[in-house]
Amino acid sequence: MPNGTYPLVRRTAMRFRGWGGVAAMAVACGLTASLTLLPLAHDGGGAAAAPGTHGAGPGVGTGVQVKADTCENPEASLRPSTADGPAIQAVKDRGKLIVGVDQSSFRWGYRNPEKGILEGFDIDLARAIAKDILGDENAVIFRAIPTNQRIAALDSGKVDLVVRTMTINCKRIQQVAFSTAYFQAGQQVLAPKLAKDVTGYDSSLRGKRICTAEGSTAYEALEENSFGALFKDEGDGTKDDKDLLTVPNQLDCLARLQLGEVDAVVTDNALAAGQAAQDPAVELKGRPFTTEFYGVAAKLGNDDLVRRVNHVLVNYRNGPWQEAYKHWLKADLPGITGPPAPLYK
Repeated sequence: MPNGTYPLVRRTAMRFRGWGGVAAMAVACGLTASLTLLPLAHDGGGAAAAPGTHGAGPGVGTGVQVKADTCENPEASLRPSTADGPAIQAVKDRGKLIVGVDQSSFRWGYRNPEKGILEGFDIDLARAIAKDILGDENAVIFRAIPTNQRIAALDSGKVDLVVRTMTINCKRIQQVAFSTAYFQAGQQVLAPKLAKDVTGYDSSLRGKRICTAEGSTAYEALEENSFGALFKDEGDGTKDDKDLLTVPNQLDCLARLQLGEVDAVVTDNALAAGQAAQDPAVELKGRPFTTEFYGVAAKLGNDDLVRRVNHVLVNYRNGPWQEAYKHWLKADLPGITGPPAPLYK
């Protein structure tokens, strides 16, 4: 988290053999996910979240009013409304909602290899928004975007919304407009089970090669306190960037971990739990060291679209959210009783 939005609490090269299809699948997914803004077909188809100041509870329907223009609560959003505005009208005129998503995050947004369609917690939410605006959950065009292209995709107008495990924070609310929070997570370390010397986000990372997604809050956390870990590529952010430790998509980190190119990964525990479910040779280490909230992102100024999404979330929290959590996440991320309570400004 930048600028200490949420306080941080207590802040061996290894090659793996016999991982077979899991490693191959992860490498393939990582390479596929690195494509920028790849249009997808119009498909018809661990650890609990870190405790925060706005505890999650089932069936939360009443928002809390907070002071506007403050970063004490960056997850505060506009009050819900069903009124049409220019952004909503543009979607209706097109007849499709265009949503930026992930296609390689297991349980969140990933292409089911058997069905050939996108599935996951974020995909379900995107379809619910499309159904509310257009009356049809299939009236949606999914576009796969890397982590570091989420904001650019909104700015360029290539997508109407981003529903892609995007953390709300002080820096990002200056760049995009967020809905109220729909999920609570926290940064955590993912490493091989055999790496007993890695115990979490602490001094055990000294000298270790740590992979993060470019533009992620994990990278920002390491910038604030790396504990002596190696997390920056040579020429990071320049044309000389080797793209080994900082990658376009978070799943690329799992592929590098499996190949022994890095020693550990720092990412949201919600994403890491899905990766641990994919690969039984890795596990979450230590405890979450941040509190983070995922929001649906829209282009700055598209207030009518943000308000409409918040209207959808009011109803989504009371039933559909629990159904999606039970179906996609509960087995790998148990103990979450409900979504965060909405905050309005």
